[in-house]
Amino acid sequence: MMLSFFDQFASPTYLGIPLVALALTLPWTLYPTPSNRWLNNRLLTLQSWFINRFTQQLLLPLNISGHKWAVLFASLMVFLMTLNLLGLLPYTFTPTTQLSLNMGLAVPLWLATVIIGMRNQPTIALGHLLPEGTPAPLIPVLIIIETISLFIRPLALGVRLTANLTAGHLLIQLIATAAFVLFPMMPTVAILTSTVLFLLTLLEVAVAMIQAYVFVLLLSLYLQENV
Repeated sequence: MMLSFFDQFASPTYLGIPLVALALTLPWTLYPTPSNRWLNNRLLTLQSWFINRFTQQLLLPLNISGHKWAVLFASLMVFLMTLNLLGLLPYTFTPTTQLSLNMGLAVPLWLATVIIGMRNQPTIALGHLLPEGTPAPLIPVLIIIETISLFIRPLALGVRLTANLTAGHLLIQLIATAAFVLFPMMPTVAILTSTVLFLLTLLEVAVAMIQAYVFVLLLSLYLQENV
């Protein structure tokens, strides 16, 4: 039984061919393509409003040089949110529950922010490793601690997204299994369990959107330190 709970996180294959690439490509086919018309339909208008509002909130703490990342951050936000929400549908696979995928997104983007800081303002970037006013005996220890915390950032990004989505999927499956087993024996308890399952599903929808936003927000904060 325990193994079956984790089968949903296994990468799907068809005739020995991994279908992860198909799962990663699918979100881009679900969104309408912007047109050159003066007036768009309601779906395009809603999509443009959402992306504009998100981009405005994300770029508020950044200076002008950081605004070059607006397209990348908005695209990454929509991409992660779509993958997370599609994973809540029955008989679907959630690529963002794979730590390898999340680390593949987190490490290059984090490394890009660090390289930008080292290239544009190396003194300030290295100054983050040593807080101002540190006593001389603590300087070596603090440099080591700050360096470790710097390299832990991409790991924290990937693990946070993976752990939150994996825990939510497991909890939904556990409660759904309990409701299915209890229904023949205790219908009242099964109905209450199903109600909890419905509320948990709504919570997971919110978590799927919030985790995508937090992932991109933390990247923007890392970029803010280096531009």
